[in-house]
Order: sequence, then structure tokens, then C-alpha cells
Amino acid sequence: MIDGDTIEIHGRRIRLWGIDAPESAQLCRNDDSNLYQCGRAAATALAGLLWAIKRPVQCTSVDRDQYGRTVATCQLGTPGPDIGQWLVANGHALDWPQYSKGKYENAQHGAEKANRGIWAGSFVEPWQYRACVKAGGRPAACSDDSDGRR
Repeated sequence: MIDGDTIEIHGRRIRLWGIDAPESAQLCRNDDSNLYQCGRAAATALAGLLWAIKRPVQCTSVDRDQYGRTVATCQLGTPGPDIGQWLVANGHALDWPQYSKGKYENAQHGAEKANRGIWAGSFVEPWQYRACVKAGGRPAACSDDSDGRR
């Protein structure tokens, strides 16, 4: 596990298709409006899932990204739960409709309705956070957008 939406299998980095988790340095606000490390929380949740299930990860390659990583849908075992869907359903990642075409939209609505993970407070979408940092913003400032979700 590299971060909340990237795993490594036998030395090969795999970016989970159709989802976007908070970046490693990204901060979110919890239900008490306190900042917390939501990027780390997403990575910890993914690591916990992989450790708890203890089944082999099966991935189906979809594409390659700009960093040379394989982009894939991955399951725990065959058949097994879709890792991306689990992350979205538990509020550790967002459906990324630019790529997923809404595949995980229902899972995201469930997480939002139940206030799971990042949906318990407020956050900046990971793609907006990355754009802010790329434009020269400081990670803490890019994390704390007054127009954040929720």
C-alpha cells in the first residue's frame, strides 16, 4: 500500500481505477471542525482492509497513467469485494466520475448519507487539492478551502 488509492504488488505500483482518495499530506475537517490527516487515514484504512481480509489481490488492468503506473480495478480474492468500491463506500475515497463514469456513485451517496469517513466533516476534493498545490499553494492552505464539500 502506497497511499489511499495506490497499492504495490510485487514491486509494481497500481493506481486504483475510478476513485480518488485524499493525498498523503491532505487535511480535512472532522465533525467537530478540527483538522485531521485524512490522506493518512485513507491509507491506513486501505492497509487495514488488505491486512484484515488476507486474501490475494486480483487486479484487472484498465490503463496506464501519466506516471507510468498501471491503472486497474482490484478485488480481494476471486470473486471478492472491489477495493475501490469499499474505499468509496466507507468514505475514504471519492468516486472520480471523470474516469469512472459514475460506477461508484451509489457507494458515495451511501457514505455521504451515513457520514462515513471524510463525509463526517468537510474536505476539498483531492483533484482540487492537487491543482492548488501544483499552482504553488501550501498543502495546509490547499486543504482548508472555505468552499469545501459539505
